[in-house]
Amino acid sequence: MEKTAWIGVDIGGTKTAVVLAQKPPAILARIEFPTLPEQGPERALALIQQSVHEVMRGSGIGEARVAAIGISCGGPLDQRAGVIQAPPNLSTWIDVPIVSVFGREFGLPCRLENDADAGAIAEHRFGAGQGARHMVFLTMGTGLGAGIVADGRLIRGAAGQAGEIGHVRLSDSGPVGYHKAGSVEGWASGGGIARVAVREVREAANRGERSTLASTLARDGALTAKHVAEAARGGDAVAQRILASTGNRLGQALAILVDLLNPERIVIGGLAMRLGDSLLAPARVAMEREALPGSARICQVVPAALGEAIGDVAAICVAMGL
Repeated sequence: MEKTAWIGVDIGGTKTAVVLAQKPPAILARIEFPTLPEQGPERALALIQQSVHEVMRGSGIGEARVAAIGISCGGPLDQRAGVIQAPPNLSTWIDVPIVSVFGREFGLPCRLENDADAGAIAEHRFGAGQGARHMVFLTMGTGLGAGIVADGRLIRGAAGQAGEIGHVRLSDSGPVGYHKAGSVEGWASGGGIARVAVREVREAANRGERSTLASTLARDGALTAKHVAEAARGGDAVAQRILASTGNRLGQALAILVDLLNPERIVIGGLAMRLGDSLLAPARVAMEREALPGSARICQVVPAALGEAIGDVAAICVAMGL
């Protein structure tokens, strides 16, 4: 029987999705559930296996017609060995041999890829990176990383960890991301926005400045990037300043990428798709201010075109070996 379908598993710090596709980027079946990394990997692995069986059964496509399983997950990971090595947003997932686990369960080829690299391939083949020879894709969710396409080819690096821009330090102090204070991930990821927001809202309250985020913080004891985005759309000045500051820090990181890699396009997923120019406009200004003028001038900064489906399509691209 002809192998006509692929299974994708997109593992994030907040949610995990299991999808099935026959004609990507279209997704034929999908199951999503919370990852809950604080509970360790065992629960999520069991749910992934259950979901793989369910999407095949629900779509009427049996294992005999599935060519491979692709897993997209944040780094660090060992892509060749198929091991997830405790990414910052999955800190309890210590050296999880996920490829061998799923290989034994399903008897199918199974591949693992960094989510930024997988996203880069997905956007390059099917999204906003089409036609670009030199492209950088940024994941911007709970964490932040980059996938690099140079001269049409994915660049992995000697240890398979090329593109970890989230680990680069922007300031001597600041919010912690990727286990480093003042890092790009600390300043410009969803988790970073949440940490900065708590500080900014409390400082604003001390100055007597009102913010709708203050009541949310008092109620929940924490804030999220979603809270900030909603408040900013509602005209909250404190929230708008937080996003402008985040955009500035993101632009500093973009300038580093532009100076090092000279891409013609930088495609940003996650928060950039949801926040649009409230984030990207200040990022472009900072990039143009700090990068080499000739390189910045030819570099487009655009949101990912695959929208919220990017993680699904990226995982399918991993399964397809693209």
